[in-house]
Amino acid sequence: MNIAHDSEDPLQLLMGLEVSAVSFVRDYVELHFDGPVLRALSDPLGVYGGRAWRFPAPGSLEFMRCYIGKTVDGHELVPNRTLALHFEEHRFVVPLDSASSGGPESAHLVGVDESGRTSVRGGMWIW
Repeated sequence: MNIAHDSEDPLQLLMGLEVSAVSFVRDYVELHFDGPVLRALSDPLGVYGGRAWRFPAPGSLEFMRCYIGKTVDGHELVPNRTLALHFEEHRFVVPLDSASSGGPESAHLVGVDESGRTSVRGGMWIW
């Protein structure tokens, strides 16, 4: 796996990658991309199929599961506000504001090592 790393635009790492898993870990959510992992420490929200959802509200788990198999085709980062991934008309957002995070960090992106495995040796970005 040969993925370019850009410390100025780390979300570029996810462009063209497909969501392979959505993991629910005690008090956060992860999107897995067959290597890189985006960890949402703030409660994510989004729009899927024209319908808004917000974790952990009822129905949000079903919406987040629908991102599996979708490919990232865009992203945006507004420091201290939002980190968003786009999947055609669908959107997955991690709030980055201090009121939403409940702590000093809102999101982590873990890259891949030279073999394509998830590893901080491939980069780790924290918002």
